[in-house]
Amino acid sequence: MRTGAALAGLLCGTMACAQNPAAKNAPLAPFVKVKADTIVLEHVRVIDGTGAPAKEDQRIVIENGKIANVFGGMGNQLFPANTEHIDLTGKTVFPGLVGMHEHLFYPLPDGGSGLLPLYGEMADSAPRLYLAGGVTAARTAGSLEPYTDISVKQAIDEGKIPGPKLFLTGPYLEGAPAIGPQLHTLTGPDDAARTVDYWSAEGMTSFKAYMHITPEELKAAIDHAHEHSIKVTGHLCSVGFKEAASLGIDNLEHGLVVDTEFYSQKKEGACPGQHPPQAELAKLDVEGPEIQGTIRDLIAHHVAVTSTLAIFESFVPNRPPMNEEMRVRSSLLPDAWGSYVTTRASIAEHAADATWTTLLKTEMQFERDFVKQGGLLMAGCDPTGYGGVLPGFGDQRNLELLVEAGFTPEEAIHIATENGAQWLGEDSRIGTIAMGKAADLVVVDGNPAAHIADVEKVDTVFKDGVGYDPQKLIESVHGLVGLR
Repeated sequence: MRTGAALAGLLCGTMACAQNPAAKNAPLAPFVKVKADTIVLEHVRVIDGTGAPAKEDQRIVIENGKIANVFGGMGNQLFPANTEHIDLTGKTVFPGLVGMHEHLFYPLPDGGSGLLPLYGEMADSAPRLYLAGGVTAARTAGSLEPYTDISVKQAIDEGKIPGPKLFLTGPYLEGAPAIGPQLHTLTGPDDAARTVDYWSAEGMTSFKAYMHITPEELKAAIDHAHEHSIKVTGHLCSVGFKEAASLGIDNLEHGLVVDTEFYSQKKEGACPGQHPPQAELAKLDVEGPEIQGTIRDLIAHHVAVTSTLAIFESFVPNRPPMNEEMRVRSSLLPDAWGSYVTTRASIAEHAADATWTTLLKTEMQFERDFVKQGGLLMAGCDPTGYGGVLPGFGDQRNLELLVEAGFTPEEAIHIATENGAQWLGEDSRIGTIAMGKAADLVVVDGNPAAHIADVEKVDTVFKDGVGYDPQKLIESVHGLVGLR
């Protein structure tokens, strides 16, 4: 079989094969359900990504991968004879999600006492599950295998494998001690600057500072990234949010519950861990002067925040509901599923001592207030923690949790689409349903404007005007999450 594959590869290196469009598109063909130069989506409800109310009975015209027109009613427009008309009565279209805290890795099953914590690169499963879940653009928000990420992006861009448009974040900028063996430990500001310069040249489009980075290392990284016109985000601990804002950071991951600046025992430039600060934070009033002052400071410095409510929910006892988790079970390696349910059960057993029930509500209130005062809130699923939050599935759950937090469904979709596109500088191409933009669209059964859970009922995902079958994408990586 390997001999046949090698022979096929040799033959496909010839000029004749290179000029064969069918051969070029063959890798994606099993997952494509709609493909035509002109496609008309008829009688569809549209949530356009701007935050505006849904519009009923709309028509979306797609030509050569772009949105050519959006209007109500049937109209009298003439179309080419080979136009594909699709009646979407009862269905809703919203923009492809722009995931801003995504990864191409996932926690491996616990190896046991004394063994190292490791994450595995999900080069096969992650891109397909993101696309199946409606994520058509994704920032990787920290890399463990940067050259693998680069290769995966190249393969997607060349049409060799299915997946979203990837915006690659460089290797974690982590201080000492690094929290795992897969992270480089910075040795000082010069090392931070060198790392940023090197990976900028390799094609990374953002960087992520991590928990033990020092203020001096963070400042050097930010300055060098900005010299390359590249932005920096961070999941911080040693540096508080207001200090990071003053240093020029562009984005903060996760939100308030990882901010250590309110911890009474915080020492300058040192990470006190997450649990002691969170225990104190759970007792603070979001409407009080301390947290409101941080919100005002972040907005004044134009610092965006990425909401990752799905990963936070996983630390709350008995959340999410098990019917939600059963959606992802078939995608997981059996050992990965076993590891997840074991940890979930342990969290439930200690529910009386849990602070995460309060912390999730605190984070939701912080995000509402941040947006209300003019802050730029984005969203991503962060498929890490102890597992159970999967690419695509977790992004859909984020939308539901944003609505639980108090946003309207249209506002939640706006946060997860146009806001991310704006931060990336891609809002002229993606993020909303508008003439001239890429036809990156999610078609779902039902009406998310009335029932946000309908975002889970994905019928078709369009990326650059090609409609993909989400079920075929999911089935193609059955049982692989946690393995590859």
